[in-house]
Amino acid sequence: MPERANTVPDGENDTELLLEPDGEDVPEVPPASRRALLGAVSGFVTVLGLAVLAVMPAPYTSSAPGPTFDTLGETANGPLIEVSGTQTFASSGQLRLTTVAFAGSRERQLDLVTVLRGWASPKITIDPVERFFPVSTGETDRQEQNRQEMTTSQENATVAALTELGIEVPATITVEEPIEGTGAVGVLLPKDQIASINGTPVVTYRDMSDALLAAGAGSTVEVGVLRGGEATTVDVVAGERPDGSALLGVWVDPDFEFPFDVTIQVDDVGGSSAGTMFALGILDLLTPEDEADGHVIAGTGTIDLDGNVGAISGIRQKMIGAVRDGATSFLAPTLNCEGVVGNVPEGLDVFAISTLSDARAAVEAIGAGETSGLPTC
Repeated sequence: MPERANTVPDGENDTELLLEPDGEDVPEVPPASRRALLGAVSGFVTVLGLAVLAVMPAPYTSSAPGPTFDTLGETANGPLIEVSGTQTFASSGQLRLTTVAFAGSRERQLDLVTVLRGWASPKITIDPVERFFPVSTGETDRQEQNRQEMTTSQENATVAALTELGIEVPATITVEEPIEGTGAVGVLLPKDQIASINGTPVVTYRDMSDALLAAGAGSTVEVGVLRGGEATTVDVVAGERPDGSALLGVWVDPDFEFPFDVTIQVDDVGGSSAGTMFALGILDLLTPEDEADGHVIAGTGTIDLDGNVGAISGIRQKMIGAVRDGATSFLAPTLNCEGVVGNVPEGLDVFAISTLSDARAAVEAIGAGETSGLPTC
């Protein structure tokens, strides 16, 4: 048994020291070894802490350059754009739609390492998750929205391309609902079919657009409608779009009668930003001229039924992806020029477009090698 030493006075308290019995020497740990042991433990704790931090979820999304697809080319399931029921023509060039590789959501958050790498990379943009996923929006909601936007962009591209070529696309235009704050509220009703504007028959969507353009914002427009099978007319005070043109003030659901079939298939791509390149691909297939003439042209931009090119997100990543896949020219929406300036990759010429007519003229100029007159950002 160990022996107890004499009690040593220590002020008001006494301290007992435990002494080892004679003949049993216990080796003392050298100070250097103790420091090494403490350092190893500290290092292990630090590494463990960093490992835990690395896999911790972070409320951000990342946007990186995604794949590009030639709208005049093939997919695993056949042509990306297939036209049947009318004559088509081959092309020697490429018209590549561009995409963004997107990751992160409220349900599947990125890990911290991915976020830090994204912040350090000039090719990747990191955004707070709220930018793409408001509190009430989940990943499933976003995916469904992207699918719907892709379907709409393909229909818009087909109508815009055929209209650009002067091919009539009859449509039955039905009111879904009036837009709050416009003159259509309480005047035009859901399920009304638009038959005429100021006496001009509405046979195509462009007929309605042209009639509203002629009337002007703020004017009182006489709208002929079929309501419950009965023809009637109502007066609507036209609103104003951001560009100053007239707005009827209703959401509509057009039902088109296409003169031939246009099928677009591209896997694992959603959203509306490919609309302009779809339209250009359709134009190329339906015209005998070889517009691109061997050039690799990439681009982006939404398209509406009137052929207007709209802004998109991820312009920097799309330009990087275009160069990676061999493009030397890029068509960018004029509305995205602010994001283009200062971010154009080496070897890429970027031209600004506002309408499908602009984009078509740009492709023809690039194919002819005469781009000096094209607008840039």
